[in-house]
Order: sequence, then structure tokens, then C-alpha cells
Amino acid sequence: MPAISKDLVNHISITEADAGARLDNFLIKILKGVPKSHIHRIIRAGEVRLNKKRAKPTDRLSEGDVVRIPPVRTAEKQRPSEKNAAPAREFEIVYEDDAMLVINKPAGTAVHGGSGVSFGVIEQIRRARPEAKYLELVHRLDKDTSGLLMGAKKTQRAGEAARSHPQRPSEKNLSGAGGGPSARKPRSCEAAAFQIHRRAGRKNGARE
Repeated sequence: MPAISKDLVNHISITEADAGARLDNFLIKILKGVPKSHIHRIIRAGEVRLNKKRAKPTDRLSEGDVVRIPPVRTAEKQRPSEKNAAPAREFEIVYEDDAMLVINKPAGTAVHGGSGVSFGVIEQIRRARPEAKYLELVHRLDKDTSGLLMGAKKTQRAGEAARSHPQRPSEKNLSGAGGGPSARKPRSCEAAAFQIHRRAGRKNGARE
């Protein structure tokens, strides 16, 4: 995460990890505590520049782009107490490459911190991997549900994985044309992960 000065103009170079992100979402991520409405206002006012040109909130970033950010006051980041801090933890890895991560989530572990839960899987993995520039979950599982949990290590892959992740099985998947049982089964999480890996290889010109 780049250091942002609240008193000086910042020029941030976009890395591979943030390539594909929308301009407004990128600013929301790095300008912690700044309201979304204010971020949209400074973009529309031309105070934010993308490669020295005016930009729109929906513009997509590419690796090597330079974003000009005016001086913006950000909220002070509160340091979590040791009592509520997420402990570093690595889970059983089913699949991992430079773009995504699939782990085996045990039952009884929440995927996200939230109401009544101080931390979850994603907070523990981030704590265990402080060098990771980007790490987000593609989907969720209930706390009491065990199973495969997919995470994206790049912004661009997060969208692809979310679109490829199997949703709840439909009636069409579970029954044949005559309404009876069918041998077809909804795609598993492993299959979805493999399909994403194949597409990424083809996009990069790599052989399977």
C-alpha cells in the first residue's frame, strides 16, 4: 500500500496488483476514511488526474498508469488492540498460483470479521502474509460450513473468479429433460479454480 501524504500532491504508479481496478475504487482503498462522495467530487473537479489527464470514476487502471491525488485529509488508522487482533494463521492450501488461492476452510471459522466476530479467515491470512499487496475473498461460506474457499491475489482476477464461481445449483443442473435425476452435477470449486487458471494461461500465451 503506497504511503499517502495529506499535505502534498501524490503521484501513485499503478502496479500489477491494482491493474483492472476502477479509479474510484482504487482511491477508496488507499484513502482510508475519506467519504466516497468526496472522492467522486475531487475526480469530477479534475483534481485527480490519470496520466496527466482528467478522468472519470469508472475509468479502469492499467499497470504503469500514474494517478495524481491532491492533498486529502484521511482518518487516522486505529491500531487494533492485542485482544481483538487477528492471529496469523495459514489454512490448508488446495490450490495456489500468482493470481488466486483456494483453501480448505474448517467448520466453526468465520470467513470475515463482523457482528460479534473479531476476525475471520481473510484477516488471519492477511496477518500471516504481511507482504501480500492484495488479498480478497471471491465468495463466502457460512461459519459452520466447511469447504473450499477461493481468494484473489490480484484485483483483475477477483472479478474473473467471482463470475466463474459456481452459484447455488439450479433445477436444470439437478434434473434431466424429463424431470428425473441427471448424471450432471454442478461445478465444484476445484473445477472453477482450474477453469480460471486455464483462462489466465491462455490470456498470457502460456500452454496448459
